[in-house]
Amino acid sequence: MSEPKRLHPIVIVLTIGKRVKDFIFSFIALFFIWNKGDGGKLLLFGASAIVIIGIILISILSWLRYTYRLEENELRIEYGVFVRKKRYIPLERIQSLDISEGILQRLCGMVKVRIETAGGSGTDEAEAVLSAISKSEARYIQEYVAVAKNPSVPDIEDVQEPSNHTVFKMTSAQLILLSLTSGGVGVVISAVLAFFSQLDDFIPYEKLFRGVGQLAVSNMIVIAIFVFIGFVAAWIVALFGTMLKYANFQVAKTEHDLVISQGLLEKRQITIPLTRIQAIRINENIVRQWLGYGSVMVESAGGSASNKEGSKVLLLPLVKLQDIEKILGPVLTDYRFASNFTPVPKRAMNRYVFRSWIIIVPLAVASIVFLKGWGLLSLLILALVTIWGVLKYKDAGWRLEEQQLSLRYRTMVRTTVFIKKSKLQVLELKESYFQRRKDLVTLEAFVKVGFGGAGGRVSDMDRNDVKKVYTWFSRESEKRD
Repeated sequence: MSEPKRLHPIVIVLTIGKRVKDFIFSFIALFFIWNKGDGGKLLLFGASAIVIIGIILISILSWLRYTYRLEENELRIEYGVFVRKKRYIPLERIQSLDISEGILQRLCGMVKVRIETAGGSGTDEAEAVLSAISKSEARYIQEYVAVAKNPSVPDIEDVQEPSNHTVFKMTSAQLILLSLTSGGVGVVISAVLAFFSQLDDFIPYEKLFRGVGQLAVSNMIVIAIFVFIGFVAAWIVALFGTMLKYANFQVAKTEHDLVISQGLLEKRQITIPLTRIQAIRINENIVRQWLGYGSVMVESAGGSASNKEGSKVLLLPLVKLQDIEKILGPVLTDYRFASNFTPVPKRAMNRYVFRSWIIIVPLAVASIVFLKGWGLLSLLILALVTIWGVLKYKDAGWRLEEQQLSLRYRTMVRTTVFIKKSKLQVLELKESYFQRRKDLVTLEAFVKVGFGGAGGRVSDMDRNDVKKVYTWFSRESEKRD
């Protein structure tokens, strides 16, 4: 493939859509500013027409000027409307080729290929993105990269389809349970609120809510019903969104990679090189924990600033905790998915509870002082927060093995992190004056992923336990040095 090739023309439509989306709030602002009188409307129409025509022309030129080719073991991309840019990517640096199919790509029989490399800058979406190429072209690129990474294969015709076996396939029952126990409703509500917050300069919220406030005094039941209906609607949207995203979810293993396929409307394929896995994380929200389920995430040395999913990939969206070892043990043979942990000492419980009180207690006192009888309701919140602090204490723990550090802790969800000694970058010990008085230390472990850092943190461990972990890690550091 030494001749330069262009992407499918559907990229023009995708680019126009993306740029219109970027300008949408500007269009709304212009509408409210200039939509006054015939002159203002004419000015608004003219400005909008010029912007839209400009977006269309630049999108077409961007497509015409974007070419790619494979030559001399490099992927060579040239692009730029006014300034011609060239990017040459050595094929041996390519870590993964993630393939996805959006709705428009599927209509045209195309796929999107996202190329991640070792040592990427972490500032772009990826090292390179081919937004719409044929499936056969994507397969050819995969084979070409395989040849470049395997010098023992003399020619691309000798590359064989990599053997793989299915590690995990989500059932319909698991998909429904995943959707019912996900926290997507909060995301939907946040997105709606964020959208309307962008319009606060144009919508007279103060006058609007003054009238609503007067209405609410005499119609509390009606308002409560509408709020309930709104939450139910958001929950239903989140439910179907989760089902569409994770439909047909399965994980397969090739010789060197884990390959994740998912999606109904938008199909995605994510490749995780086994050598790039930095840590394994199990998350359990309170409902899933009661049901004995959790989700497994891989923290990988991949991804970028705008593609954080490349560094934190959901490997098993929903699985019984007791089945994790059976599913992943034969695949990730270096990891031990233990369930028994050494807890933090009993003298640490007061500190966990106290930390949960720092904000709530002053608010509860203020509520009781100023709201009198109604303020006593804040004591219910204080009780819930206290129970949450005790849960955080009970869930905190650690486990040390010859080649692995495991940490367990709770924020909003219970998290268990498994880190190999060879992947551990930094071990940080912290102690305050009050911790020192009780011989307690906070332990933080960090690994390097593609975007930012990752790891785990357990507060108020016994000092002697922390010394064991530190000694275990420092000896390995000396060997590396």
